[in-house]
Amino acid sequence: MKTKNTVLLTQAAMIAAIYVVLTYVFAPFSFGEIQVRIAEALTILPLFTPAAIPGLFIGCLIGNILGGAILPDIIFGSLATLIGACFTYMLREKSPLLAPIPPIMANTFIVPFVLRYGYGVALPIPFMMMTVGIGEVLSCGVLGLVLFTAFKRYAAVIFKKYSI
Repeated sequence: MKTKNTVLLTQAAMIAAIYVVLTYVFAPFSFGEIQVRIAEALTILPLFTPAAIPGLFIGCLIGNILGGAILPDIIFGSLATLIGACFTYMLREKSPLLAPIPPIMANTFIVPFVLRYGYGVALPIPFMMMTVGIGEVLSCGVLGLVLFTAFKRYAAVIFKKYSI
C-alpha cells in the first residue's frame, strides 16, 4: 500500500512538473484572451490515473504563478483545470472520446470572466469564450486525443500498474 501511494504521489508530481514546463516554455501562447495552452493536453491523463487530478491542479497553479498571473487567475484558472480533470476522471469508464469536453467547458466558461474582471480585458465575454474555447479545443481536444492515442497502447505499463 505504501508503494502504491508513493507511486501515485510521484505520478502527480511528474504530471505537475510537465504541466509547469509546458506552460512556461509556451508562455507566449499560454496566457491572454487568445490562448492555446499546450499543457492543457495533459487534461486527458485522468483517464489513466487519478494522480493526474492533483498533478494537473498543482501544475496549473504553479504555472500560473510562474507565468506572472494575477491572484484571481491563479485561483480560478487552476480551479477550472481541477474541475475539468475531475469530470474527465468520471468519464474514464464511459467514453474516452468525451474526455476532453470537461476541461474545454470549464475553461471556456471560467477564464473569460477572469480576463474581464481580473485583467480588465474590454472584449465581450462571448467573444472571449469563443477564443478561449477554440484554444481549448486545440489543446485539450486535438492534442489531448493525440496524447490519449499515444498513451493508450502503453497505459498498462505507465499508469495502471499502480493506479486505483
